This record gives sequence, structure tokens and C-alpha cells, in this order.
Amino acid sequence: MIASTGQHHVLTPNPEMLLASRSNPAFRSVLQYSSLNVPDGVGLLLASMFLGNPIRERVSGIDLITALCRVTDQPVFLLGAGPGVAERAAEVLHKQNPSLFIAGTYGGSPNAAEEAAIIERINQSGAKILFVAYGAPRQDLWIARNLKRMPGVGVAMGVGGSFDFLAGVLTRAPKWMRSIGLEWLFRLLQQPSRIGRIFNAVVVFPLIVLLTEKRQGS
Repeated sequence: MIASTGQHHVLTPNPEMLLASRSNPAFRSVLQYSSLNVPDGVGLLLASMFLGNPIRERVSGIDLITALCRVTDQPVFLLGAGPGVAERAAEVLHKQNPSLFIAGTYGGSPNAAEEAAIIERINQSGAKILFVAYGAPRQDLWIARNLKRMPGVGVAMGVGGSFDFLAGVLTRAPKWMRSIGLEWLFRLLQQPSRIGRIFNAVVVFPLIVLLTEKRQGS
């Protein structure tokens, strides 16, 4: 995708995002017509196995970002997150790959009033790869609205809280917790305010999958 002359929108859906798409037709359309959806959530793997069409593995957004930035020779722009977070995340990525070209970083917001200024900033940077950390679905709707206005960007990806983890604002779960699908629990311990979102991901989403299978089997 990066090497092509086209433009590509990459998403990292998780159970919470799929639930949101049920009541947000615009977001559902973005998911359906994206260039690539990368399964970021153990719930998607379990659901895919239960429904008989198993996904091979989970690929988290932060793992995809770091892997890509270790090998790409294309300029990268980091957009979003809290004050100074994108800058610290960029420093970490650059330490991992000193030849990485950080075209720019900026916080801003997904508000329509800021779009023109942000787009101009990205266009002037010469970025080929754009990571947007405004949280789903806002980041992905923002990309869908504006990608064509940034003709130099070949790949744009919504990355949620990845900048926070890279910058050390949040601590990622230990590998053993990630390997058994308990990263959500570690995140909840750090951010108890996410209880509603976690409930949707680990309770509501599985129930909907069960009901879907029941309807399909009846």
C-alpha cells in the first residue's frame, strides 16, 4: 500500500468498535470499505472461531505501528493524543529506528473547525504515512472525510491509544497477560473510568455474537 500510488485507510477494529458500528452507519461504512482491517482484540479472534471463520491472529495497533516504523523509509506524521504525547511517541519510534523520518507531530482535535489547518500542516510536511490518535470512531471518520484532501498520504491509520503507550503515559500489559487475552483487565486497572467500554467489549459483544449464531442456525 505504501509503495502504491493510491490512498489507503487502515483500521484496527476491536469488539467495542464493532458494537459502535451497529448504531453508527457512517462508521460501519468506513469499516466495510477500508483498505485493510487489522483485528486488534482477542474478542474478535474468539468470535471468529465461534462463528466458523477463524482469524489467524491478533495484531494490535501499537505492534503494527512499531513494526512498520522499524522498516519504512517513508516520512511519518503523528496526529492526535494529549499535549506533548505525539512528540514523545515520535522520539521513542525514532530511537527504535534512527533512520525513521518523522515528518511532523501535532495534537489538535477532530473538530471540523480545525480540519483545514491540520490538513495544511500535514500536506506541507510531506508525510506519506499518517497515524491518527483521536480514538474510535472519531479518528476513522476524520480520516474518511479528509484523506483525499491529503494527496501525499498513501496510508492513514487510526491508532487509538497507541501514542499513550509509546510515550509511557500508559503502561502496556505484560506479555503473559496479552498472550491469554487479559490485556483489557490490565487496562481497566490503570483506567477504571473505562469500565463501561470494557463491559461492552467483554460482556455485550459476546452476547451479540451468541445471538447472531443462534439466528443463523435457526
